[in-house]
Amino acid sequence: MRMTWCMWRRSRTICLSLAFVTVSLHLLLALVTLSIPHLPCDAPLPPEMSFRVLARNASASARDGGHGEPPTDSIQGDSSSQDCRRGAKVNVQRLPYKRLTWKGDKRATENNTESNANQTERWESDMLKLKALFDHPLYNTPRPAAPEDDWLLKVKPKTKPSQRSSQMWESDTQDIYDNVQWNSSVSSQPPWLRFHLGITRWELYPHRDPNMEPLAQQLATHRIVSAVQKSGGTQLKLVMSFPNYGQALFKPKKQERDEETNYNLYYFSDFERHNAEIAAFHLDRILGYRRVPPAVGRLVDVVKEIKDVTTDRKLAKTFFNSPVGNVCFYGQCSYYCSTEHAVCGTPQDLEASLAVMLPDLSLAKRRSWRSPWRRSYSRSKLAQWETDPNYCVNVKKTPPYDKGTRLVDFIDLVVLDFLMSNLDRHHYETFEKFGNNTFLLHLDNGRAFGRHSKDEPSILAPLRQCCRIRRSTWLRLRLLSLPQYHISDVMRASLSQDPLHQVAPLLSEPHLAALSRRLKTVLETVSRCQEQHKDDAGAEDVIYDDLVDVQ
Repeated sequence: MRMTWCMWRRSRTICLSLAFVTVSLHLLLALVTLSIPHLPCDAPLPPEMSFRVLARNASASARDGGHGEPPTDSIQGDSSSQDCRRGAKVNVQRLPYKRLTWKGDKRATENNTESNANQTERWESDMLKLKALFDHPLYNTPRPAAPEDDWLLKVKPKTKPSQRSSQMWESDTQDIYDNVQWNSSVSSQPPWLRFHLGITRWELYPHRDPNMEPLAQQLATHRIVSAVQKSGGTQLKLVMSFPNYGQALFKPKKQERDEETNYNLYYFSDFERHNAEIAAFHLDRILGYRRVPPAVGRLVDVVKEIKDVTTDRKLAKTFFNSPVGNVCFYGQCSYYCSTEHAVCGTPQDLEASLAVMLPDLSLAKRRSWRSPWRRSYSRSKLAQWETDPNYCVNVKKTPPYDKGTRLVDFIDLVVLDFLMSNLDRHHYETFEKFGNNTFLLHLDNGRAFGRHSKDEPSILAPLRQCCRIRRSTWLRLRLLSLPQYHISDVMRASLSQDPLHQVAPLLSEPHLAALSRRLKTVLETVSRCQEQHKDDAGAEDVIYDDLVDVQ
């Protein structure tokens, strides 16, 4: 009993001691709290005022050279009490964020301004290079007047006044085509007719042709009155007609500019690219050939300019709306004409290339020639030229390559194909009127510019095996390798004049860089040919001299 009483007294003493200590601690904490001045919690800014005030504060801080640090009162407000931490947190976090965003936007604006200035400066520099290139004597060699037989088409002699009415072109559909009367006066002729009448034995159009600008304007802007599918070929192509009876070959956009051809896709299964047709025309002109028909980019309304004006029933049946509302069509052809490979607008606008049509075959017949270096178009079989290093010896003995300029004309085409990486050159064409003594038409370039990361050395096989090139071509290639006429720069400048450049550059920078790389390869190939023929005193035979008087 006594032991129990002692334990109770000891427990009571301990409890009283703990109670005293607790009261003492609370009194001490109260004294410490009262000694600190009370800071009121700032109310958050109204929603409609907060961004304005914060931006003003940020502007003042930027003028004072601040680096986005929050004000002192915001930090103090954050530690005043638990209840006002949320409001203080707004001041601490949102003010620096808004200030940094404002300064970042300023830097972005400055960067954009600087970038635009650099682009403008670069564009002006490229345009000066292009002008200097086309002003160079190699592009302005004097030529004698073309004799009458060297013109592809002729204008009929003047008729009697009583017969002039028969020259009037009249359409069955008067509200679609224009009633026009043409004569030998150039001012009365539409651009496409002037282009046809300007074709000679040696080129499609002269170097400084004033008709190029109105012709490009027609292709890019004139009203389309008819659209029908062009027969033949492996992919979809349309023939567009204009009110002045002009026609253009339409190739639609199939893939994005920067999208490379799949490495596992064979060249004969590749897509045709609208921007490749346009770029081929510009590159052909830069090389001084003028053998690709003028091609221009255009945004076409799939409904108003194709579906509503087509008289092609087979084509009309292939239009449909995609699940996202885009208007699509696919036509009929042997390869990529199906719903899986449909051409679609966004929702109705469709990028395309329009190339001026050559004169009708009834007026100017063309002959198709099989390329001696044609690929096998087989997944397993190689062509003869791929296994026989002396293949060109036999080609040189075979008409029409055994005389005249046909071989060096073909080498010109090979250089063009290698620069734009076109493996699909199985045939080429000439105008039948001129026989074998004429230039080659550089048609159908839609499969070019598929890969920029890989060069295809097999395209240069004719140059390597034959070791023959036209002197004017060789000199222009050397000119384009110089910094003041850099091929990538002049190509960029030339393509910037196309209407579709406003949407996006027609060739990405990697493709332009590939042009420079491939040009170097061509020049090295010619140099190796000269070295190989130096021992047998035949180095001069590598260069076919067509510019005897040009220094």
